[in-house]
Amino acid sequence: MKIRDFGVEIWMNAYENDCKYNLAETCVRSLSVGELLELSGRREAVLEELAATRLTYGDIEGSPRLRRAVAGLYRTIAPEQITVTNGAIGANALTMLTLVEPGDRVISVLPTYQQHYSIPESIGARVSILRLREENGWLPDPDELRSLVKAAGGRVKLMNINNPNNPTGSVMEEPLLREVVEIARSAGAWLLCDEVYRGLCHQGEPYTASVADLYEKGISTGSMSKTYSLAGLRLGWIAGPAELWEPLSRHRDYHIISVGRLDDLLAATALESREAISARNLAICREGGRLLEEFVATQPRISYVKPKGGTTAFLKYDLPMESADLCRRLQTETGVMLLPGSALDVEGYLRIGYCNDPAITAKGLELFDRWLREQ
Repeated sequence: MKIRDFGVEIWMNAYENDCKYNLAETCVRSLSVGELLELSGRREAVLEELAATRLTYGDIEGSPRLRRAVAGLYRTIAPEQITVTNGAIGANALTMLTLVEPGDRVISVLPTYQQHYSIPESIGARVSILRLREENGWLPDPDELRSLVKAAGGRVKLMNINNPNNPTGSVMEEPLLREVVEIARSAGAWLLCDEVYRGLCHQGEPYTASVADLYEKGISTGSMSKTYSLAGLRLGWIAGPAELWEPLSRHRDYHIISVGRLDDLLAATALESREAISARNLAICREGGRLLEEFVATQPRISYVKPKGGTTAFLKYDLPMESADLCRRLQTETGVMLLPGSALDVEGYLRIGYCNDPAITAKGLELFDRWLREQ
């Protein structure tokens, strides 16, 4: 199977180990095991559970305890409608490999995580791109989506969206999600929403509505990485309708078997403690967002649509150089790492992650500001 190089992951692999100030990080500052145990309020009990855990394969689709905890993130989803995967990256891939066949019509937004259009392309699907635009607040235009459905003959196998959006931080509120659902329903399409940043809306209710709760063919993918600061667990999930599970399970056997039992236990512990983790992480996001807003307000070469959720923003820059060249020079000369928009197939922009460590964010923005003023 031929597939395009994964722009974001190749860039991260090449540069993140050599930077001093990582402003390309997309996770809220990662928790240590000790911090997780303290936030759980059950330190000794969890340590005893870990010590007693036998390292077998465990429950293939995730332990009942973990699946109950994940189901608690949704309004209408039962634990039996959850399958646990190796991260959201595994959840997205497994879903697409299960549903998409050569010649199918698939619609994906852009910019987004590259999986959502490159995997269907590699299978032989005909992929149409719904471009998100800055002037629309980086939100999908329903009329443009209808036009893509019409161009596909009114029938689409799968639509892929991302909410909150990576890299822009835009948030689709429930009325817009419901409009997208109606368009998907009219096309007979499955609707896959990568909700890995769900729970990180910066104002009001932190959890957006989920397509798994809004649509009989809606599929939500999520993970412990971003919202819960536990990327090292490499644990994610798929939530969706019952009719998806038999074909999904047939494909799962070839790709996953099970996740690690220690990862399963720690993920369940975290989700059972999600209010404490959420309070900690939203405070980090809001402080990072404040630092970023101050930077943009005083830096004449940078503009953006202020993100409403997630951990990333898409910065438009005013310099006569390609984004990859800018990022290489910036890191070489200052130690500050950003992600070029070209890695996301959108030139002229930079993705910044501002929710890792406020001290790193502040110093990185200071150096970036100084570098821009020297150009």
